[in-house]
Amino acid sequence: MSARNPGTKLDLDWISRVRVNTQAVLKRAQHIQGLKLPKNQWQAAWLLKAVTLIDLTTLAGDDTFSNVHRLCMKAVQPVQRDLLRKLDMQDKGVTTAAVCVYPSRVTDAVKALKAANSSLPVASVATGFPAGQTPLETRLQEVRIAVTHGATEIDIVVNRMLAITGQWEAVYDEIRQFREACGDAHMKTILAVGELGSFTNVYRASMVAMMAGSDFIKTSTGKEAVNATYPVAIVMVRAIRDYFMCTGHKVGFKPAGGIRTAQESLVWLTLIREELGNDWLCPGLFRLGASSLLADIERQIYHQVTGQYAAYHDLPMA
Repeated sequence: MSARNPGTKLDLDWISRVRVNTQAVLKRAQHIQGLKLPKNQWQAAWLLKAVTLIDLTTLAGDDTFSNVHRLCMKAVQPVQRDLLRKLDMQDKGVTTAAVCVYPSRVTDAVKALKAANSSLPVASVATGFPAGQTPLETRLQEVRIAVTHGATEIDIVVNRMLAITGQWEAVYDEIRQFREACGDAHMKTILAVGELGSFTNVYRASMVAMMAGSDFIKTSTGKEAVNATYPVAIVMVRAIRDYFMCTGHKVGFKPAGGIRTAQESLVWLTLIREELGNDWLCPGLFRLGASSLLADIERQIYHQVTGQYAAYHDLPMA
């Protein structure tokens, strides 16, 4: 993980001046999607790269110790050993970037990973995920509890009511309090882009979140009607680039929600490489939030190695 973002003072003049050119964003996103993707052995290498960037996630109402334990074991060994052996990658320590769970399941994840002798980070959603509509003190306490239980990464949700109504100082103040509650844990701020109303609001929310000390900005909770899309990603990563140019500090990016296929993961890696450069293609600065993506990536790697497609029941479940 990259060094923590110290944040900066809120620059309301900058925020108020922002206007995003919608047509230019859509055109750029279309161009990214039209770029050629890696093929053959290069595709296998890129897919393994994508695996190492996944926050393997379970956020279901019926989560139990057993399925969190299974998730953790899959995160530690995300691709079958025999497939890695045929790619000469068996000794490269291929794991996902982290596991992500609800605060009440953090202890389960920490226990499972410790038993597996793994130092994989545990991320926890918090702050009234996904709606963020609980009282501020409750949201802050949820962050503190998750950190106390062993979470080293916290995915908070921005207050959409404040963002939609343009109360950016209040948004900033809340995120600063979450930053303090996180302590040494890295903080990812979920913008819930599908509920912000415009690309301009997405840019403003991105910039305010970074000024408030977010280590990552994240598209979605995965529970909204619209989640991670390429146009929204263009807006967010341009904000990340602008923030870096002004402060010298690199903030990470995490698309989440609806990313299910290996092909999509390759487009996301291409987008980051094109917009931010290879420096961002590491777990410290780029994550893919997903629950079902890994299964399709492993299936595609199986095809690369064997020339045949595996049935989903042939591969270990996440």
